[in-house]
Amino acid sequence: MINILSAWTLLGFMAVNILFLDRVKCLVNWNGNDWAMSCDFRGNDLSDVRTSSELCGGKCAQTQGCTHFTWTSYNGGTCWMKSGTVSKSDAFSTSDSAMICGVLDNVNTGWVRVWEDNFDGNGGVDLNKWDFDVGGSGWGNNEQQYYTYNRWENARCELFPGSTNGRLIVEARRENMANSQYTSARLRSKATWIYGRLQIRAKLPDGRGLWPALWMLPEKQTYSNTYWPDNGEIDLMEQVGYDPLSIVSTVHTQAYNHMKGNQPTNSITVKDAVSNFKIYTLDWNVNKIEMFVGDDANPFANSILVWNKQGDWTQWPFDKPFFVLINIAVGGSW
Repeated sequence: MINILSAWTLLGFMAVNILFLDRVKCLVNWNGNDWAMSCDFRGNDLSDVRTSSELCGGKCAQTQGCTHFTWTSYNGGTCWMKSGTVSKSDAFSTSDSAMICGVLDNVNTGWVRVWEDNFDGNGGVDLNKWDFDVGGSGWGNNEQQYYTYNRWENARCELFPGSTNGRLIVEARRENMANSQYTSARLRSKATWIYGRLQIRAKLPDGRGLWPALWMLPEKQTYSNTYWPDNGEIDLMEQVGYDPLSIVSTVHTQAYNHMKGNQPTNSITVKDAVSNFKIYTLDWNVNKIEMFVGDDANPFANSILVWNKQGDWTQWPFDKPFFVLINIAVGGSW
């Protein structure tokens, strides 16, 4: 008989919204007000990139100097980013029904949503968006679980009862596999980001010995001959089962990490962390990392940790793309 230790449920919402590097927020309203079909702008080409039509506005918002854009099906899909003062009245119609043009609204200081996963439906996770880390052997922390690959029992999408809204279930189970007594899942996003806002709405488990985390690691080893901690780690949320209402945020670098016992970290008490869904937010720009926990009414109700840029890469390696990880460990050294 399989004894289910706990199920950590993550609501079907994960969005990353990317800022300009100078922290100017630009908004593309994908409701028809600031984009149109079968149109183009003349000249003022800044740069171009191959991408899908729905990401073209976000690419423009990430590119310094871009104020408007055109997307065409050329070369499998190309976003033509343009500069200069422009208005919607400057666009002209074309006979290409697939062509899209749009402008950035620099007055409305919102965000551009560039990626999300709502985990809608019942079944496995979207393998176009997620990969899995697989294996046991402690993961450097004396952890007891074996991470499985795309196994329904450990990671699956489920609709809320009576709803079309989904959630991701990450489940740790007491069962033998590959010399481990427990199984679980560790998901890793295939997309990577540098700077912006990451928000994850999650409900955490309540079980001694469990160690869930929402965190980020760098895509590449850029600094030194050691991947970790030299290239950085961002822990948006960690929780350990013996103190389930304590939410911990941390960053690790070569100069500051838990091996040295001097990592920048902070914790706050969230009384309903295991009974309600909370929103965990990372704001990350060229000068600062800040992490929050809140709810739907106020996602930024509590600032957990602020880490300002300082020194060289040994203290601030957060200048390159990172990917997102979602996992539950069992046991381990805390």
